[in-house]
Order: sequence, then structure tokens, then C-alpha cells
Amino acid sequence: MSNHPQTDTVHHVLGAHPSGVLLAAQLVAVLAYPFFDNTVVGRSVIGVVQMAVVLVALWAVRRTPALNWVAVIFGGPAMVFTVLEAASPATQWIVLVSALLHAPFYFFVSYGMIRYLFHDDQVTTDELFATAAAFTVVAWGFTYVYAATQVVWPGSFAGSSDSDIRSWFELLYLSFSTLTSVGLSDIVPVQPHARALVMIEMVAGVLYIALVVARLVGLTVARSLR
Repeated sequence: MSNHPQTDTVHHVLGAHPSGVLLAAQLVAVLAYPFFDNTVVGRSVIGVVQMAVVLVALWAVRRTPALNWVAVIFGGPAMVFTVLEAASPATQWIVLVSALLHAPFYFFVSYGMIRYLFHDDQVTTDELFATAAAFTVVAWGFTYVYAATQVVWPGSFAGSSDSDIRSWFELLYLSFSTLTSVGLSDIVPVQPHARALVMIEMVAGVLYIALVVARLVGLTVARSLR
């Protein structure tokens, strides 16, 4: 028996509910961001939090049939550029490379989690967490797509300020508003490339909801026929 019960508890939670840990880490990062974004130290803290989210995401993907090496290829460099971006958020090439690394990584994580949801006919507690976590991971991925877009095409998004560059948190707000189809964001795409990408996210949000509903209906029908 282990001499470290607290360590055993952490390992049990991570092992049993990695998707739940991922979802909690993302929500905590969202709530913490406004408190830490105004200083260099604050941005560094956010960078560390984002690194933790990436590590938890790697853990979650490892529990799916997805290929681990793809996550490592994108995840490792993404963690490095997370720190660089936190230290130098105005350096556009760092922002661009960071976005180009993070976006495919988060989309790959969401792909792995969706495969995890469909790998059998049982719905576990962690799979319920994965349903929500995969949705937020997609929103995270599109945020980095938008971050890359405004570097390549400055002025792609308009907001309440006159700046051509929207903050990462503003883009995250736009991404969640678009993916959930609530339309509450005051950040809007104004250039053709940005509008095209936002439309893609709209379709992704609708398809994801349809996919989850179809999954639940299918399981309900299958159980009724047994």
C-alpha cells in the first residue's frame, strides 16, 4: 500500500477522469484569464496554465485510439511557444507559429476525444466529461486559427477598440459565441478570410451538437431493443 494517499488520489482522478480534468482546467483558465492578462508576470502565469491544459489534453488523448505521437509532435513545440508568447505577446512571428502549432494540436485532441466517445456502447462518467471537453477543445482550436488569421491578414476582426489586433481572450470569446451559435460576441469578422473561417466554425458547432444527439438517441434505441 502506498505511503502517499494524496498522490494516490491524484493518480486515481487523472486515471479515471482525464477528460473531466481537462474540462476543469480549461474552465479555470477562462475564469482566471481576466485577472492575469495585464502584466508580464500575469501573462507568464497564463502561459503556465495553458501548458498544464496541453499536458492534461495529452493525457486525455492517450486514453483514446488516437495516435499519441501526433499529439507529441504538436504538443511539445506548442508548450515552448506558449512560454515565448507569454513573454513576448507583441512579436507577431511568435504568435503566428504558436497558433499554427496549437490549432492542429487541439483539433487532434478533439478528434481523439470524439473517437473515445464512440468506441463502445457504454456511456461512462468520463465520456460525459469528454462530451463537454471536446466541445471546448474545438473552441480553443478555432481561437488559435483566428489568432493566426489576424497576423496574416491584419484587421480581420473588428471590436470595440480601433486596434487591428484583437487579444487572445477576445478571440476565445468570439470562438465560444460562434461555436454555440448564441451570437453574443462584440468581436466580428470583417475580412473575407476571417468570415470564411467563422462560417466553418458555425458549421462545426451545429454538426457537433447533431453528432452528440444522434449518439444519445442511437444508444437509447439500442437499449430499448435489447
